[in-house]
Amino acid sequence: MVTIGELGKDDLHGFSTTESTKNSIVRILEQIRRFQNRIRKHIEDNYVNFVPNYTASDVYIDEGESLLRETEHLLKNVGSDARMALNSANIELTQCLEELREVAMGLKLSQRILKIDDLFQCLEESNATKDYLTALDLLGKLKSLVCSENSSDVDLLFQKCECYDTIKVRYHIQANILQQNLQQRFESLVQFSEKVFPSAKSVNLQVSKDVTQLQDTVLALFEARYNPMKLCDFLLENCLEPIITKPVSVEYCTEKDDYFQINISYSVKAGNKTLRPSYKQVFMYVKILFECLANINIEISTNKYVFGVIGNHIKEKFIKLLVEECLMYSIPDTMDEYQESTLLDDLQKFEQMLTDICFLDADKDRELKDFGEKFNYLFEERFSVKILESARTIMQKDLQDMVIVCEGINAKEVEDNKFLFPQCMISKSTLELTKLMERILRQPPNSHHETDVNDINASNIFLPIISTIVTTYCSDVPKIHDKLLESIPQQSVLFYNNCMYLANWVAKYSDVGIPTHPALVKTLQSTGLRLFKVQEAKQQKIIQEIMKNLDISDTHSIGSAPLKLVRQCLRQMELLKNVWLYVLPETIYNKTFSFILNDFFQDIIRRIISLEDISAAVASELSELISVILERVPDLFKEKHEAFQVSSWMKLQQLQMILNASLQEIVDQWCDGAGILTANYKAEELRHLIRALFQNTDRRAKALSRIV
Repeated sequence: MVTIGELGKDDLHGFSTTESTKNSIVRILEQIRRFQNRIRKHIEDNYVNFVPNYTASDVYIDEGESLLRETEHLLKNVGSDARMALNSANIELTQCLEELREVAMGLKLSQRILKIDDLFQCLEESNATKDYLTALDLLGKLKSLVCSENSSDVDLLFQKCECYDTIKVRYHIQANILQQNLQQRFESLVQFSEKVFPSAKSVNLQVSKDVTQLQDTVLALFEARYNPMKLCDFLLENCLEPIITKPVSVEYCTEKDDYFQINISYSVKAGNKTLRPSYKQVFMYVKILFECLANINIEISTNKYVFGVIGNHIKEKFIKLLVEECLMYSIPDTMDEYQESTLLDDLQKFEQMLTDICFLDADKDRELKDFGEKFNYLFEERFSVKILESARTIMQKDLQDMVIVCEGINAKEVEDNKFLFPQCMISKSTLELTKLMERILRQPPNSHHETDVNDINASNIFLPIISTIVTTYCSDVPKIHDKLLESIPQQSVLFYNNCMYLANWVAKYSDVGIPTHPALVKTLQSTGLRLFKVQEAKQQKIIQEIMKNLDISDTHSIGSAPLKLVRQCLRQMELLKNVWLYVLPETIYNKTFSFILNDFFQDIIRRIISLEDISAAVASELSELISVILERVPDLFKEKHEAFQVSSWMKLQQLQMILNASLQEIVDQWCDGAGILTANYKAEELRHLIRALFQNTDRRAKALSRIV
């Protein structure tokens, strides 16, 4: 091969003559043609005919690079002005220059193909020695030469070559082989497997302790655009999800010489969902899992780590599972649990661990921070729900399970102190409810310590729960116990007492700021009184139904039937006394019985007064009937004299007197409108009785004239 240094003096004199320039070009053209012929055969042997060719491509590359330097030097020294002069002097020389340019392009093409061939040979050697990082670098260089996105003349010419498709196919084959080799090497270094049994599952991970080989493989694998979905899915579905949602057994072994190993076992039966692992256990097992995999967590590009890539694929589902299936169930139910909880600190440390290993991005992934910020609100909500659930459970209890309250407190003391509650019986469940509400009063908002009820102020954030409990009591208890409240008289008065007791409790603590406490007191009182009045009306109706059959219209004798009916009414009221006397406060009992008895008395009086003719025998029988009533009614009260509270008591007594009295005695008792009869009888009522009891005589007429 002739070089520039071997040219004659005429050639070295700046190619000043046309002849010397032409000779230099011709020589180089001849050398290039011979070189290209040899290269063409080499390419055809390797990429067209696939004939074994043992000539090393680097020999051709060296020769080709030398020729390229020669041609570039020659073209550089023959500038545009020189070429124009040469063209004028010798057209043939210009043609030689153009031919030289075309041949030079072909030379560049040959040189590219030679470099590609050399890279393929080096790549095969790297694969053979398992030098995967070098192989990956060679593959990148091949890609820039084979799959160039440039549109230079050489690129376009290369893509039209007969060998181009073969070279491109070979490149893709080598790329796939490298990725498969890397994948196989990775799977030999990081092994994960699962075994499924009828009722259980065992998951095993092994990570090689050969850190250099492992990390080189991981780096090369990710640079080769490894798709980590298989690994990500396995970690999420077989490791992280069970750790979060199931009781699992985790064994972590670091003592083996060759690898770290973690084994996770758990039941696959559709078990009890209440058997959930504690969040502390979940945090610990997740940390152990990432510790086992720590050696693969290398930087694969600037600020991009393997755990970050894994996190990008699974962290959304992982965090959602962690929050919904673990953390939400770890919110305390009671204030004691809240005071002892370290969840916020533990969560912060756990989140920091995930950030430190680059699984989470501190700037973007805020889900765990958001949970921490909402923790107090979530606790308040959970606490409120649990309190309401406890309250509803209490409300379900039997009202008939009673207890005496405020023993020894009489009506006079209650009258003097509005916060005192009279002695009576209430349901034990009502006491449970007040104790529950007192627990709420002992929960100040920004303190972890219970204080005395009297020290609570209106800022207690849980006070609205009390309003909800009371409102729920008024609406739900009548529905829960509706049949018993309707059919059993004692249930109604117990419910009345319960409502009054709760109303008294709310009024007692009105200064602590229970929301809408005046309305709550009124609602409790009206609810209890409404059901009590319904039962009271029912008892009146029972008496009225009995009295409906009372017939005293016979002028000769009323017979024994009226007396039986009256005694039946009295027995009914004695039964009512037995279930009400020691349950209701004494004042309420007396008032209620007086009202029912008064209605009964009024019915008796009205029936007798309405008679048109009362014979002496009937008058005597009616007097005896009234005597039975007057004798037995006082026994319906705790203190017999309380019977005098019945509004019609005196009127009934006076009616008995009238039935037994003479005409003169009646007139004297009236005493011209100033006697004792005037307190309960109207003149017309008394005149009607006189007409019914006495015959029409001048004496009766005279007596009637005085009753005005």
